[in-house]
Amino acid sequence: MAPLTDRPYGPKARCDVAFFLPNLEGGGAERNVASLASLLADRGYRVDIVLAQATGPFLAQLGPGVRVVDLRARRLATSLVGLIRYLRRECPPVLTSKTVLADVVALVATRFARPRTRVTVWVAADLYSEHAHLELWRGRVAVRFLPYMYRWADTLMAVSSGVAKSVARVSGLPLTSIRVVHAPAVTEEKRLLAQEPLAHPWFQDGQPPVVLGVGRLRPQKDFATLLRAFALVRRQRPARLVILGEGWQRSALEALARELGVAGDVDMPGFVRNPFSYMAHAAVFALSSIYEGLPTVVIEALACGCPVVSSDCPSGPREILDGGRYGHLVPVGDAEALAEAILCTLSGDTRPVDPSWLEQYTPDYVLRQYIAAVGLAAPTGSGISCGRA
Repeated sequence: MAPLTDRPYGPKARCDVAFFLPNLEGGGAERNVASLASLLADRGYRVDIVLAQATGPFLAQLGPGVRVVDLRARRLATSLVGLIRYLRRECPPVLTSKTVLADVVALVATRFARPRTRVTVWVAADLYSEHAHLELWRGRVAVRFLPYMYRWADTLMAVSSGVAKSVARVSGLPLTSIRVVHAPAVTEEKRLLAQEPLAHPWFQDGQPPVVLGVGRLRPQKDFATLLRAFALVRRQRPARLVILGEGWQRSALEALARELGVAGDVDMPGFVRNPFSYMAHAAVFALSSIYEGLPTVVIEALACGCPVVSSDCPSGPREILDGGRYGHLVPVGDAEALAEAILCTLSGDTRPVDPSWLEQYTPDYVLRQYIAAVGLAAPTGSGISCGRA
């Protein structure tokens, strides 16, 4: 892990690109930024990850060339002053933010700091769905005003074509001005992790097939529908369900599993360091989300050789599965349809993915997308002038 520090590199070693996030807790956006930052560092770029709070399991997954800047803020909103100071002192050529509230803080900070920094907002979810389902009022307020603030960004990126269309619709900006930059979800490191032995007793030979879900235990992921679908599956055949992830809905989901009479066949072990080994051993991967942006867990499951069934939510699953060519798509919130798709898959109706289809989610492909989108110059290793605009 990179040392936690807020000291500058020095006059001859300023960073080439910076990323801003609330933290590196367990989630798709955080995992993707940590991966992209490490990839850039491997290519010789000096990379900062600026965090409101330097917490989270993905800190340990950062490459040695990534510097972590800890603003030590109590919450994301109070990191504004610290981010302004960082921008004035370091003046990174490019600052990329991801997640709704981080986008707001980054855009406001650059207006006050006035550095020669190009601000890139990397939108990760369908904005209409995000506004309707965010649990925190400040998040809903942020989504309401963010489309107007997008005009402050130098570059707008979206994780999928569906998200790009959402951004264009709510902001009034032309779709052609929004660059689609996927997530580096298919990596050699994950392939090796998928080959690690899995000690969980449910994945041993002779056990019933396992349905796997992965994500934070929150309403967006709609694991309640997955539990109801699994209960229907259990009426038809032996099976088990494992849900990896943590969140404030744990107690409610555990209670629902008991109510449905399937608690003995459901395991929720929380956040795990290596979900890819689970994907490689599961009989089917199920995504039940109400909305997404680009659910990298679906891409990762395909890359691990696990058949996929998914809700046809906005946005991402339909793009990843090529309209259903590489996995079953079912209506959002439809437990019966999800159960039927799971049963079909367990009965052998799998839809293997063409390896060439996954090339668009590989590190080299995504790096080319990102570098072109933000106009990142080749790493020079020299100092960067930090004048004011």
